[in-house]
This record gives sequence, structure tokens and C-alpha cells, in this order.
Amino acid sequence: MSTECRDCPLRKFALFAEMTEGEVEFMQGFKVGELVVDAGTTLMMEGSNSPQLYTALRGMGLRYKTFENGDRQVLSFVLPGDFIGLQAGVMREMQHSVEATTPMTLCVFDRKALWEMFRDHPERAFDLTWLAAVEEHFLGESLAIVGHMSGLGRIARAFVRLHDRAIATNLSINGEVHLPYKQQDLADALGLSLVHTNKTLKKLREQEVAVWRNGWLKVLSYPRLRALADLNETPQPMVRPLI
Repeated sequence: MSTECRDCPLRKFALFAEMTEGEVEFMQGFKVGELVVDAGTTLMMEGSNSPQLYTALRGMGLRYKTFENGDRQVLSFVLPGDFIGLQAGVMREMQHSVEATTPMTLCVFDRKALWEMFRDHPERAFDLTWLAAVEEHFLGESLAIVGHMSGLGRIARAFVRLHDRAIATNLSINGEVHLPYKQQDLADALGLSLVHTNKTLKKLREQEVAVWRNGWLKVLSYPRLRALADLNETPQPMVRPLI
């Protein structure tokens, strides 16, 4: 059975902004169904013109680009609540691919109805613009991190971001958060070699700051992890729209 938008389990999290009854009603009409996929499924392919857009309801994935020699560059990670496919909706084709890392359940939207949203529901359209702006912000931050932070700092920053998002969407058990990616995925995303990534993870374990093992991240000292990530200010949750 497809999840009704008014019963969406993500709406209960403080991470996501509240929606009006009218917005919930519109989203229910915008949604055309749900898609359940296995780990490893390609959700969108670079260069494709997908007729569908998605929101990750459950499960995790990643965005990546593929080069002519077959190498893959991970761009970012897809977590519950993330909107997928806006690029295809606006630019006609995807500039990167999206793959499911775990089994995923996705809310499915008809791309053709995107224009109806901009025409008749400007508040929801602004939410999409906000999400695009935040994605651009994090891309810029990622470039700055790769250019100016050590490997230790890069991994610490990634762990803080992923840890905070996982906690905010209840992806934790006994103090550990689900982080089902490969070391190679993390290395690609941060511009590090696999060897350097492995050595840095070992250093974080030895210093009793964080342990990432078998798909689970356990932060042993959150203040020290934030300090290594050059995030010394008090964390402020960024409330984001849910599409």
C-alpha cells in the first residue's frame, strides 16, 4: 500500500518544516505512487531524460558521475527526505547518476506536474528552489573542504554532517548511526585515496573519536569530532522542506 502524504513517517521529524493542509493535499495529488528497489539499483542515469522524480522515503543511496575511463566520482549521499531528479526536471536530462546503496522506498512524482507546482503552488515551488540552493551550498563547501582541509578534517566534517542527519531521521540504534557506504565511496566523495581514508579512519579509532565499522558509525566524542571538522560553533539544526 502506498503511504498517504498525511501519514508520511518523515513528517514527524523536526528536521522537516511543517506543511499546511493545502500543501499536503497538493502533494498527495502530485504523488503518483511508490517504488521499492534493491540495493545497487540505478534510479537515474547520467544523460537520461527521466519522466519521474523521487523523494527517498526509506533507505540510502548516492549521487555520482562516471568518466570516460569508467572511473566513478561520488558527489553526495542520498538520505531519507532527499528529493531526487530536480536536475532532469529543469535541465531535461540528468548530469549525474543516482544509485541505491540499500533497499529503498521512493515516493514517485510525475515530472510533467512540476510546472503545475510552479504555476499554482508558488510556496512549494520556492521549497524546491531552496533545496537547489542548499545543494549548491554544500557543493561549494565540499570544494572548499577538498582544497583546504586535511584528510582528517574532511572525514570528520563528513561524519558530523552524516551523523547529525541520521540522528535527525531516527537512523540510530544504541548510539550508533546507520552509514552503509563503502570506504571507497567516502574516499571518492572527499577526494582522498582509499589508503589515506583507511589510515585516517584508523587514527579516529585510536584517538577514540569515532569508529565506522560494518555500516555503522559510532561517535565516541562528538565535541572532539566537531573540533577536528573545524565546526566549533554550537550546532543549529537546519529545518528543510519535505517534497
